[in-house]
Amino acid sequence: MLDEAQAIKNPGAKQTKSVKRLKAETRIALTGTPIENRLGDLWSIFDFINPGLLGSSKEFSAFVKRLADRPHNPYGPLRELVRPYILRRLKTDKSIIADLPDKTEVKTFCPLSRKQAALYQQAVAELAGHLEEVNGIKRRGIVLALLMRLKQICNHPSQWLGDGAWNEEDSGKLVRLRDIAEVVAARQEKALIFTQFKETTAPLVAFLGSVFGRPGLVLHGETEVKKRKDLVRQFQEDEDVPFFVLSVKAGGTGLNLTAASHVIHFDRWWNPAVENQATDRAFRIGQTKNVLVHKFVCRGTVEEKIDHMIESKKQLAGDFLSGGADILLTEMKDEELLRLVTLDLGAAMKEGNE
Repeated sequence: MLDEAQAIKNPGAKQTKSVKRLKAETRIALTGTPIENRLGDLWSIFDFINPGLLGSSKEFSAFVKRLADRPHNPYGPLRELVRPYILRRLKTDKSIIADLPDKTEVKTFCPLSRKQAALYQQAVAELAGHLEEVNGIKRRGIVLALLMRLKQICNHPSQWLGDGAWNEEDSGKLVRLRDIAEVVAARQEKALIFTQFKETTAPLVAFLGSVFGRPGLVLHGETEVKKRKDLVRQFQEDEDVPFFVLSVKAGGTGLNLTAASHVIHFDRWWNPAVENQATDRAFRIGQTKNVLVHKFVCRGTVEEKIDHMIESKKQLAGDFLSGGADILLTEMKDEELLRLVTLDLGAAMKEGNE
């Protein structure tokens, strides 16, 4: 039996190949996210539990492509094919869990500081120049690097510049984080703060420590595995620990952190399944408090535009299991890509969270 079976979504990975060599009379896969990015994730899991049911990877890809062209209920035939092999349970189903409290998700819109806006516009201008000169794999690399750079600038100029300053006034996200943290502190509640960047965890811990007036905890990919249980136990049991900063990749699965009633996504993973798994560190069986989830979005930037895409991407798993679109930004035409990343300066400098 596999737990967290999405770990074998990549059929070419060494761990996937090793798992599929295991001998067993019966195979069971447990996962909350059978589809993280594309329907091929589902094929890899089924290749483990019922090899041959969905054909070869190449046959499955061709089948899914044909289904996508159907005008109505495109993925219905695939859904019917796998239905007998899937037992789906939702925490929101009161017949399954009657006493789980509510979860409320809100978008927390953040303005850009002048420094952020200037760096952002400079990055987009550089991209526009590069796109005229490159193509193929080199273009793909430049686009991915640009998207990462824009994410870093939206978090804080110091993350991109590497100057170590991390001044609060230079980042709209830090200003908004203070607003939320002060409310959490006044209520004597606890918060989880997720970021995809290891280099962001230490500045966030220092900043939040100054807001709460007490130190919190941090967990990222370099945190020793043997220490992680102790960190979880400390957060769960020690009332004087007000917050926990975690990198999404290291702390987004497998941890029980129900002492928190606030979850803050400081930056976005751009994958709903990964974000939901991180949120579910707090919103899970055993939680007794309502959970408020804040998803930070910088107005007028690529963050806001991709946030709209995330909403549509949720349908890939949701519609299929109850398929969808996987937008490959690197495959956009130049003009489409530039429209996506170009800064709306008026929106970016707008104060308020309405």
